[in-house]
Amino acid sequence: MASIEEELRLDEEENLRELAFIRERITFDGKKHYKDETVLYIMDLIVDYYYTSGILESTEDEVDIDLEAVTDYVCSKAKEEGVNNLIPEYVLPIVEADLDFQEQNL
Repeated sequence: MASIEEELRLDEEENLRELAFIRERITFDGKKHYKDETVLYIMDLIVDYYYTSGILESTEDEVDIDLEAVTDYVCSKAKEEGVNNLIPEYVLPIVEADLDFQEQNL
């Protein structure tokens, strides 16, 4: 069994791989609009959506994820937390790329 430090290191490496994957997929406008820290923040909010929506507890073989609902959640949650610069048209491609990354790495 891995130590907590090892688990944290592996999680950080996975986040950096996902960040690179997302950066490859989003448009130039999205790339220049959000710094890496913001994309990582968006990734955290996406995970939060999955936990709070109950999607992770689904027993279905396939779950239909409404990307616009995820995007709306991310933008509204960020606004609640005082992050007001998230624009849905730039967040949606990040949400799509995040899902693609998750599907490829199951």
